Amino acid sequence: MELKKRRHKMLNLVWRGLRRFAQQIKLLTLAAALSAPLVSSRTPTTLEQIQSSGKLTIISRNGPTTYYEGTDGFTGFEYHLAKTFAKRLGVELEIVEEEDLNRLLDNVGESGHFAAAGLTVTERRKRNVAFSHPYMSVTQQLIYHAGDPRPNSVEDLIGKHILVVNGSAHAERLRELQKQHPELVWEERHDVEMLDLLEMVHNRKIDYAVVDSNAYDLNAAVYPKAKVAFAISEPEPLAWAFPLSKDTSLLDAANEFLLTMEQSGALVDMRERFYGGHGDIDYNNALVFARRVKERLPQWRDKIKAAAEEHELDWLLMAALSYQESHWDPEATSRTGVRGFMMLTLSTAKEMDVKNRLNPDQSIAGGTRYFRKLLDRIPASVTGQERMWLALAAYNIGYGHLEDARVLAQQHGANPNRWSDVKDYLPLLSKRQYYKFTKHGYARGQEAVDYVQNIRNFYTILAWNDLERGHMTALAMTNKPEPKEDDFNFVISEAIANQQFAYRAITKSM
Repeated sequence: MELKKRRHKMLNLVWRGLRRFAQQIKLLTLAAALSAPLVSSRTPTTLEQIQSSGKLTIISRNGPTTYYEGTDGFTGFEYHLAKTFAKRLGVELEIVEEEDLNRLLDNVGESGHFAAAGLTVTERRKRNVAFSHPYMSVTQQLIYHAGDPRPNSVEDLIGKHILVVNGSAHAERLRELQKQHPELVWEERHDVEMLDLLEMVHNRKIDYAVVDSNAYDLNAAVYPKAKVAFAISEPEPLAWAFPLSKDTSLLDAANEFLLTMEQSGALVDMRERFYGGHGDIDYNNALVFARRVKERLPQWRDKIKAAAEEHELDWLLMAALSYQESHWDPEATSRTGVRGFMMLTLSTAKEMDVKNRLNPDQSIAGGTRYFRKLLDRIPASVTGQERMWLALAAYNIGYGHLEDARVLAQQHGANPNRWSDVKDYLPLLSKRQYYKFTKHGYARGQEAVDYVQNIRNFYTILAWNDLERGHMTALAMTNKPEPKEDDFNFVISEAIANQQFAYRAITKSM
């Protein structure tokens, strides 16, 4: 009897154990079923995260070959290429600026999804980042002053002051050359742009510099005394830099985009837009200008006069401005996309209600109205003809950049209300040590200075010609009894001095 009870008790214990085991199996099965979606899910790829957030962030370096603020918003080769890629992905583009190239590369994948800053593909850099398909090739060029003996080899660089951008491929190349030429030394700075280096050679502040061929082509006309001595490298590819990662979704998308751009010809068009030639017209040739006054201006004179009178402006000034912009060609188109008689950007045309920029009537009316708006925007503290010169600079470079130059002038004790002072600070907007502290960043300030001077030159010639016809009111804004040769810049003055009889023969026949 006792044995029977023990068996029964043991069977009950076994049965309860089996029931508990079965319950545990059920719970495990339920847990597995509930967690199955989690187990099967995966972390979104970088590309999926970007498309989900609606924002693509790149790291770049503010400057002429990368991105900067133009009269129609941000521009620059890298900006437009990255902007097109972001648009292809259906997202907005965000730029994180980093001045130092070493930090820029270190932050790839952290503060930005990739770096787009005119980066040369090098073996050293490939250890730390993954490069995209190249979008351009450049050559490293040694720059010297045209007035000095031209160096022909690396040996000629020994003992000279050479400056390059810190962390650049140029510095890497010089280190390679140093292995064969131990006495070769150079200086590296992170607070300069290649444009700064050209300017420093041009002004003999340094002996030599190394810049990329695209940077030289873009700025050679600004600093004509900075010339190419020889190339210190073979053509090298430029590409975007991505983090080294197993997740290559964004890199793959970028490569597909760049290849498509290349195969369609869109990449060539974009390179031509930013690095193509400026044409062969010499704006400073007085004789060419005089011929165009005779051949082209008569058909536009009445329209320019009517628009100027409507906005209480000097029509000769508007004639000089429009010549500087388009050479009085209503179908003119620049490599940056501005078009028409007054060369309006798309945004300015829209702002001035110009429907067709190639319509000369609309362009003249819109451009004159826009200049009047800029003139009225100049602070009341600026008086007299100074308002005209500052407004002309704003027409070229944008009002924001003009204000940056005025702020710089004031900070350095100069008069921000006087053109002769402001024009000394506009060129600083292309120097990294200055523009990195301004509100609107990099700008081609020297071009704005040349632009205003050219218009003043053209205006003086027009007014002189108008005086010879008896229209004495033409020079009212200059406060001068008669234009003299020293009103012209050196090129025009020399042309008139050397071709005085020809010049008068042409102008008197108008």
